[in-house]
Amino acid sequence: MKRAIIVGSEGQDGQLLYDFLLKRRYAVVGVDKGKIRCSSGISFKKVDILKLQEVVNLIKKFQPREIYYLAAFHHSSENLPCENLPLLRASYAVHVTGLANFLESIKKSCPKTRLFYAASSHIFGEAKEKVQDEHAPINPICIYGMTKASGLALCRFYRSSFGVFAAVGILYNHESVLRAGHFVSKKIIQGVIKIKKGKQKQLVLGDLHSVIDWGYAPDYVRAMHCILNRQKPDDFIVATGKARTVLDFVKIAFKALGLDWKLYVKEDRRLVRKQSFYRVGNPTKLMKDTRWAPKVSFEEMIRKMIKTDLKEFSPQTKNKVIK
Repeated sequence: MKRAIIVGSEGQDGQLLYDFLLKRRYAVVGVDKGKIRCSSGISFKKVDILKLQEVVNLIKKFQPREIYYLAAFHHSSENLPCENLPLLRASYAVHVTGLANFLESIKKSCPKTRLFYAASSHIFGEAKEKVQDEHAPINPICIYGMTKASGLALCRFYRSSFGVFAAVGILYNHESVLRAGHFVSKKIIQGVIKIKKGKQKQLVLGDLHSVIDWGYAPDYVRAMHCILNRQKPDDFIVATGKARTVLDFVKIAFKALGLDWKLYVKEDRRLVRKQSFYRVGNPTKLMKDTRWAPKVSFEEMIRKMIKTDLKEFSPQTKNKVIK
């Protein structure tokens, strides 16, 4: 039985990956803030990923074949800006220090273990190229992007200097029914359902024309597994390669429930606290090297999210046919 550790197991990707690996008969340990769970019945103490010895002890005891480092410090574009020293310290701790502890533990205690690091399209900042591949200049302009870029560099360092199997996925936006409510995708889904129910009269969004490369999170989790099961470690763009706008998302969501979005949606650019840049990823290398391809379309993704969230409302709404 293969063994895997998921760091950041309670987030959207972590939960999806946990279930994905269980279906493939892995024994899985999930590590998150103050939490640890194991599918195999083995008991583990809670692990502080910022303490090297605790990470070493976990890896020595479990001897995982694979580690997925998905821990991240997330902020939506409509959150108040926090570009300050506390944010830098917290982001660096999660994206770099914790990662370094796992890489060092692999080097010292379990050299055959493979690690996947979830980087972000934010490492490209205000990209000059509208479509980015693995050779696009790394030029982050926010703390999230800077620290994710540092994590990428750290993986490359351990890969080249110590032979650690450290692979990186540069992930573009990806959604699922598990997406947190403060993200614009979930805000749209919940908004259209509440409007359909008569519990909300209007949906106010920050920038309808913001361009996003939007994929389906379960597809991206599958890409992580593909990347980590190649013969050699490398860096890969994980994206759809298609540019969508917030307005595209809105139109599909409202149409699914038989509503005219123009009657309910208002744009207020004052809500956008962080600047949005045109970033679309080129997944050609990933598709060629692993034969990975997205299975769920943009439209299907939105419909799946609506169907699931409808279950939280009354039977009258839940049984409405999505057009």
